[in-house]
Amino acid sequence: MRQRTPEGRGPVAVLLSPRPAVVAAARRAGAHTVVVAPGPSVPSDREGAERRVRTDWRDHRHLVGALGRMEAVRHGRAAVFGFDAAGALAAARANEELGLPGTPTAAVTALMDKAALRARSNALHPARPVSFARCGRADALPFVTTLIGYPCVIKPRAGADGEGVRLVRDESEARAAAHGYPEVTDLLVEEYLEGPQLTVEAHSTAGHHRILGWARMLHTPAPATPAPGLTASGHTLPVALAPCSAEAVRALVRGVLDLARHRDGPSHTGVVLTAGGPRLLGSRARPGPEEFAGLLRLAHGIDVLGLALAAGLGLPGPARVPRPRTAHAGLRYVDFPPGRLDGVRPALAAARAVPGVARVQLEIPPGALVRRAPTGARHHAYVLATAPTAGSLARTLDRAAALLVQGAPGGLRQPQPEGFA
Repeated sequence: MRQRTPEGRGPVAVLLSPRPAVVAAARRAGAHTVVVAPGPSVPSDREGAERRVRTDWRDHRHLVGALGRMEAVRHGRAAVFGFDAAGALAAARANEELGLPGTPTAAVTALMDKAALRARSNALHPARPVSFARCGRADALPFVTTLIGYPCVIKPRAGADGEGVRLVRDESEARAAAHGYPEVTDLLVEEYLEGPQLTVEAHSTAGHHRILGWARMLHTPAPATPAPGLTASGHTLPVALAPCSAEAVRALVRGVLDLARHRDGPSHTGVVLTAGGPRLLGSRARPGPEEFAGLLRLAHGIDVLGLALAAGLGLPGPARVPRPRTAHAGLRYVDFPPGRLDGVRPALAAARAVPGVARVQLEIPPGALVRRAPTGARHHAYVLATAPTAGSLARTLDRAAALLVQGAPGGLRQPQPEGFA
């Protein structure tokens, strides 16, 4: 039997198919919670959500109609939140139509349009812009990639979370890549940016962009993947940057958000530290994935999800989490090859028992049959850990990942492209 949200008592966070961590963050922020999901059951129902509305929120008319009947919405005591690509856009549209606070739809879509965003960000460094071109037909890719030069990156213009991203190093690879896209399509081809990559989390209030933190994106060794430089194995921090480089990163992120007219709400931005200075990889008007938010919370005590929810509802920010007495923190992704995960439960327990490990999260059920590798930014599992040195952190993550994959048939599969490119 579903519970109804207490009427007349505090603001309400309307959450579109949230993960349990988002529901927990809303509770930390002091909000009542309403979960909107199309199916009969979602994991969030078991994690403390106070009310559930069954409707397909991807249908804008149905979503607005369902929410418009809520008293908290009619009295402006609510806001809609979506923390994945489709959810962020649906939430922005619903908030605007219902007169609720939130990131404007125009800002969300401006950061989703990779071609327009690249053109705008090039205005921030006109002396050395990033070469790019649009391509509307897959069979034209060999020609367009030749114009940009090799290596170069192909990505859907409006794609999200790394889906459809390919690195090509010569014309033969471009011809092969063309078979992976529809004949008539909308692609962006741009030069491959070389250099260390950072993932930057920020929160904006009335046009002021507060940089919450950043981490270095780690990559699998080049021989292990056909797309070196696009494949992330995890993230670590802190990142030692010269003061001038750190300020250049902040200036780039703030400049991109300004150009997209992103004035309020969270953002998650990828940056490459090239020889010519920092360059944009991509940005989105939503927090980073749950595991990245967990990394910043573990290392800096910053509750990224709680802050986004509290700010959207006009609540005081959540209390800062006490920082552990450690110098380094990291995130490692783990993907399994095809097979059944029959022995993963004892492997999970062993990985969680490694000193320094803060969290091991399995994203697929124990005993599940893995049929194929995950795509885009999806992964089968991740490990969060802390350590006093960078070397000991790497050893801790290596040890936990090795124990975890003992429950998988055939060993560890390299992660797929991360979700910025």
